[in-house]
Amino acid sequence: MKPIDHALEKTLWYDADAREIRLRRLIRERLAENPAPSVEDHIVATYFLALRSTPLSRISKEIAYHATSGIKNPPPGSLLAQCTGQAAGIDAWDASGRLGLLHMAFPLKMLQQPDGHVTSCDLLHTAAGAILFDVYENQDVRLVALQLPEQLLKTFPGPAHGPQGLRKRNGFSPDEPAFGTILKPTAGITPDEVGRLVAEAAKCPLFLFIKEDEDLYPNLDYSPVRKRVEQAVAAIARQREARGGKGLIFAPHITSAPHELPEILHAVLEAGATGVMLSETFCGGAVRMVREATKKLPNPPAIYGHNAGIGVKTRGGIWREVIDLLARLDGVDLRQTAPVRAGTPFIYPYGDEWEASEEILSRELPGIRPTMIARAGGLDQGNIILNLADAERRGLAPNILFLAGSAINSVKNDQGKPDSQLGAEAMLQALEVHRSGELAGVSAEDHLAALLDLARRKQLAPLLTALRQRYPGNNQ
Repeated sequence: MKPIDHALEKTLWYDADAREIRLRRLIRERLAENPAPSVEDHIVATYFLALRSTPLSRISKEIAYHATSGIKNPPPGSLLAQCTGQAAGIDAWDASGRLGLLHMAFPLKMLQQPDGHVTSCDLLHTAAGAILFDVYENQDVRLVALQLPEQLLKTFPGPAHGPQGLRKRNGFSPDEPAFGTILKPTAGITPDEVGRLVAEAAKCPLFLFIKEDEDLYPNLDYSPVRKRVEQAVAAIARQREARGGKGLIFAPHITSAPHELPEILHAVLEAGATGVMLSETFCGGAVRMVREATKKLPNPPAIYGHNAGIGVKTRGGIWREVIDLLARLDGVDLRQTAPVRAGTPFIYPYGDEWEASEEILSRELPGIRPTMIARAGGLDQGNIILNLADAERRGLAPNILFLAGSAINSVKNDQGKPDSQLGAEAMLQALEVHRSGELAGVSAEDHLAALLDLARRKQLAPLLTALRQRYPGNNQ
C-alpha cells in the first residue's frame, strides 16, 4: 500500500498529552488568579472552550438555551427565568474572544428533587450535555470544575466508611501502611480457585483489602459470584488466627446491567462480602444505587469504585477530578489513582492530574468522608518507598491503600512457581528499608539502583529476588 505523506503522519503522531499538560497548568494559573464565582442557589460549571467562530460571550446564551429552559428571553421573575442558566464569568485568552474559560451557573430550581437532593447523573446530564460536547462549533471543550453549594453537598451520602473507618473496622492503625491485592489470574477461574487465591493472600498481615478484577464477571455458569464469595469468606475465616485478629475486606466484582445489579448485590452480601467492586464508568448511577440500598445495614459494604475506562471521559472531555468528586459524593470508599514511579508513566493519572485527583478525594467537604486512595498500576517493591515518602510528605499516609497485585502474588520462588508469601516478605523488607531511613534523600531516578545495592549488601534475599524479577534490565 502507498505510504502516508509526511504532513499526515505528523498529524497522526500529534502528542495530545503534551498539550494537555500545558493546558492544565495554564488553567490552574488562571483560576488561581481569578477563581470561579459562587452563585447562590446554582451549581457553577467551569469550561475551557476553543470555539470555531462564536465568542465566549455569545456561546453562553446557547448553552443556557439548550441545557436549561429552552427559552432565550424568559419573563423576569417567572419559573422559566428561575430555570434558565446564565454566564457567571468569562476569561478570554486572546483577541478573538473565542478561546478561554467560561463559568456557567445552572439553577438548582431545575435540578433539585422535593427533598433537596440532586444526583451525579443529573449534574453530568446538565453540565456535560449535548450542546457542549456534540456540536461542531465547539472545536475543543473541557469541563474542568464543578462548584456545588454546601447545602447540596450535604444531600449526598458520601463514603460509608472512608479511610479511617476502614482502618478501624479492620484493626489497622492510622499510621500503619495498608496494602491490597488483586486476584490473579483475573478471568477464567472457578470459585474453588478464588478460595485458594484468597487463602494465600489472607496469610499476609499487610493486606487490608482483596478485590477481584474487572474482567471476572458476576454471572458466569462456571463461576457464579455468590459461590466465589462463599469460598473467599471461608478462606479468610481460616486465616483469622494467622492474621493476628486483623480484618480483611473482600470485594467481588458486581458490575452489571441495572436490572441485574440488585439481585447480584443481595447475593454477595448474603454470602458474606464485606466490600463490592463496581466499574461505574459504564454503569452510571450504580454506585449511588448500592450506597442507598446498603446504608442502613449495621456494616455496609466498602465500595471500590474502579475507574476502568475513565479515560473515555477524561482524555478530551471531563477532567478526572470532576468525575472523582462525583464518585466520592455518591459513596465510593476506595478509588484508584496511580503510584509514584521513576521514568515515564505507566497509567493515567500523572503529574498535575494525579495531584488534583488525590486532592479532591481527600479534601475537607462538609458532611462527606474522604475516599481512600488506592495507588495501583505498577506499584511494587521497587517504588513502594517512593510512595510511602510521598504520602508522608503530603500528609496523606492514613488515606492511602497500596494496591500491589502481581508484585506480591506473582513473585516466583526457586522452583519457578508464583509464591505470594515470598512476594509479601519482599514487600516487608522494603518497608523496613523505608523505616530505617537509609535511602532518604535518594532521588527517584537513582532509587532503584540504590535499593538493589542495599538489598545485596544486607543479603535481603526476598527483596532482591522480587526486584530482579520486576526489573530484569537493572540487575548489573
